[in-house]
Amino acid sequence: MKVSIITVVLNNRDFIEDCIESVRAQNYPDIEHIVIDGASTDGTVDILKRYESSFAKFVSEPDHGIYDAMNKGIGFATGDIVGCLNSDDFYAERTVIHDIAREFRTKQVDAVFSDLVYVDRRNTERITRYYNSSHFSTSKFAFGWMPPHPTFFALRRCYQDYGVFKTDYKIAADFELLARFLGKYRISYQYLPRVTVKMRSGGVSTKNFMSNWTLNNEVIRACAENGIRTNLLKVYLKYFEKVFQLTDRPK
Repeated sequence: MKVSIITVVLNNRDFIEDCIESVRAQNYPDIEHIVIDGASTDGTVDILKRYESSFAKFVSEPDHGIYDAMNKGIGFATGDIVGCLNSDDFYAERTVIHDIAREFRTKQVDAVFSDLVYVDRRNTERITRYYNSSHFSTSKFAFGWMPPHPTFFALRRCYQDYGVFKTDYKIAADFELLARFLGKYRISYQYLPRVTVKMRSGGVSTKNFMSNWTLNNEVIRACAENGIRTNLLKVYLKYFEKVFQLTDRPK
């Protein structure tokens, strides 16, 4: 099975190479890496051009935000399986895509997701939070929970059948897409019990109070649009659970 990995980037010259190298290091033989740059001006494009021969597709042009760029990448994808790896993130080991593809083949599912760790932006050996997906069920969407999107891979036909990211969401379009795929359309999925992605701390959804307010209101909207009953109190309860993720580790 061919795997398409989509990376979108804008002005991230400090960390984009870690992302690219983690894809290049994968031991799975059938990967296409699609890189969508939003017309970076900080030297990111110069770095990307050095790696251009290893990309299946490379585009550098203005876009309408991260979800528009992801949709552009999905449009270029030709793989059986599609995943998104943010430019701040990198795969935890060289066997990640091999293991993901194996789950699709052996379990015959529509999607696979796994665990993620947040790491210090400069010292990536220091884990600041463990995002454990083992307790996920579709009922968790009502509480604002989803599997970590960078670990989520789905068959390309799911995007063809059920749509791509909604670009009128500012922060939570990934939540909405997973709620649509897993909650509304009930695509089949498999949890892979291992860390597959390391994410640098400091993403857009956790920057400040207003970002969190926007995120949570978009989560409520996403639930409503996909037939999931929730309310603001339920969604805010997830912050109590996040405390335990500071120490939660795989058993």
